[in-house]
Amino acid sequence: MSASVRAEARRLLALSLEGGAVSSDRVAAMLAALTGSRPAHTLRPLLRAYLAAVRRELARSEATIEHAGPLSPEQAAAVAAHFSRALGRPVRPVARRNDSLLAGFRVRVGDDVTDLTASARLRALERSLSA
Repeated sequence: MSASVRAEARRLLALSLEGGAVSSDRVAAMLAALTGSRPAHTLRPLLRAYLAAVRRELARSEATIEHAGPLSPEQAAAVAAHFSRALGRPVRPVARRNDSLLAGFRVRVGDDVTDLTASARLRALERSLSA
């Protein structure tokens, strides 16, 4: 994929944001404008790059919380609020039960992962004792 296609996809993404978040209405308008303005065979690389950019942006606005035990909506909202303050942008919680976790939780926001599970703490303790 060429640098010009990636740059154009980033410009389209910037136009698709409303209040710092991806707007489905703006994305729909962007797609309608694109399909009417260019031949279909030239759109494929641009649409792929635009889709990838939108997916990355959506991942940056979600705090995926993996948890072993029960997690109330209030607790999930508190975790998301913490990450919203730390990152300086709104983040919405998405809770996912993961029974393979011993205890604690793991939070992913975009490419950043914060591991607060019991197994991560035990690994850290083991490393500190063996050093």
